[in-house]
Amino acid sequence: MDIRLPVHTIFFGGGTPSLLPIKELEIIFTSLDKYFDLSQDIEVSLEANPGTVSKEYLKELSILGVNRLSLGMQSANIEELSLLERQHTFTEVVLAVEWARSVGFDNLNLDLIFGLPYQSSNTWMYSLEQALALNPNHLSLYALTLEHGTPMQSKVELGLLPEPDPDIAAEMYELASDRLLEAGFIQYEISNWARVNNQGVLLSCTHNLQYWRNLPYLGVGAGAHGYANCFRTENILTPRAYIKVLNSDERIITEGNSFPRTPATVQMRPIDRETEIGETMMMGLRLTQEGVPDSVFQNRFGKSIKQLFSTQIVRLESLGLLEWVGGEGDVLRLTKKGRLLGNQVFMEFI
Repeated sequence: MDIRLPVHTIFFGGGTPSLLPIKELEIIFTSLDKYFDLSQDIEVSLEANPGTVSKEYLKELSILGVNRLSLGMQSANIEELSLLERQHTFTEVVLAVEWARSVGFDNLNLDLIFGLPYQSSNTWMYSLEQALALNPNHLSLYALTLEHGTPMQSKVELGLLPEPDPDIAAEMYELASDRLLEAGFIQYEISNWARVNNQGVLLSCTHNLQYWRNLPYLGVGAGAHGYANCFRTENILTPRAYIKVLNSDERIITEGNSFPRTPATVQMRPIDRETEIGETMMMGLRLTQEGVPDSVFQNRFGKSIKQLFSTQIVRLESLGLLEWVGGEGDVLRLTKKGRLLGNQVFMEFI
């Protein structure tokens, strides 16, 4: 008898899932319901480009079962949107938010990007204020990173755009952190802030918490990554090739058929205990409130954090980057200063 795996979150991530017609999404939901044991209070998130949705589309999403919407606002400045090669306008962001609220979405995230070429603290804070005026439940703020092969990276290499300045980006990050605290948001992860709803529940992204706690998840779809059964998996990248191989049941990799391998798996990397420990520390320390509780760590690995990383922790504490908190003083987390230097901290554990 087939065993249906329990699922408590589903996340339709980018590219742009909102380009999929509702009928295609219906087929996906039907399959998910058939092959998995979906929890009653499941969180179902969908990322959307504000310029690709209509009020009717958002209504159909809500009826289908999507209950968390993430809109890629990025900026309220037309020049910055152009620089990012985004096809939407800020007016379309406003409309998308209004439509989403009108059809019943009460869990709404906005993504913003800071540290852009030519972006000033004033233009950054203008975008943040415009986002706050839309009354989102959640905000994700990401520093610009130059991705290999992108037009922006090419322009920087050719000297047509200045390189991102980490000091300016850090200043923007601190300004945003102070403003969001003032606005009633709780920072629960280095790049993520959420509000508490009327039931007293912090509207953090439950799906992403699965990543940050280094817990299992399945990567489904072209280019998706997963982590299950002590393996990290990667699927074939392009949608056309992904569909072709699933239809033909031609295996990209033939050796071994252990879970979670699928016909579209192009890489399946085993994770040993040492790697799992390091990744658990690196990901868990991103959680600015929760951190890494030593009790949870010991239950998982049979040893305490101090036993395994005493030297690193003492050094990072002396630098003011880590602190022990909690009623028992057994939760290790980043200090406010440590949030700005997270990568320096994470490298100590991997």
